[in-house]
Amino acid sequence: MKKKILSLLILSLFLVPSLALVDNANAALIETASASSTDPFGIGYVDADADGAGEGEGNIVLGHKDPRTMVTQIINVCLTLLGIVAVVIVLLGGFKWMTAGGNEDKVGEAKKILGAGIIGLVIVLAAWGIATFVLNVMMEATGN
Repeated sequence: MKKKILSLLILSLFLVPSLALVDNANAALIETASASSTDPFGIGYVDADADGAGEGEGNIVLGHKDPRTMVTQIINVCLTLLGIVAVVIVLLGGFKWMTAGGNEDKVGEAKKILGAGIIGLVIVLAAWGIATFVLNVMMEATGN
C-alpha cells in the first residue's frame, strides 16, 4: 500500500508541472483561429480555419517557433524533470538515514539510495552540459 501511494506521489510530481507548461502564445493562436479561449484540449487548432475568414476549411493552425528552439525546450524540460527526480531520491535517502535510529541495515540502505541519487544527478548534469554544448555548436554552425 505504501508503494502505491509513493508511486502515485512520484507520478503526480511529473503530471502537475506539465500542466503549468501551457504557453500563452498557444492561447493567442486559438483566439486567432476563431476558437474559444476556453478550449483546453486544442480542438480549435484542427476545426478552425487558419486565416480567420470563417470559411471553415479545417486547416491545422501550427506554431511559428523555430524547430531547433522547440527541441531545445523539450530537452531542457525533460532534463529538468529528471533532475527533480534525482534530487527527490537524494532527499529520500537523507530522510531514511535520519530516521534509521542507529540501525546499521537501514543506514546502509540509506547510503545506497544516496549514492544512486548522486550518481543520477551527476548523469543528468552531464547530459545537460553535453546537450547544451551540442545545441550551441549546431546553432552556430547553421548561422543563428
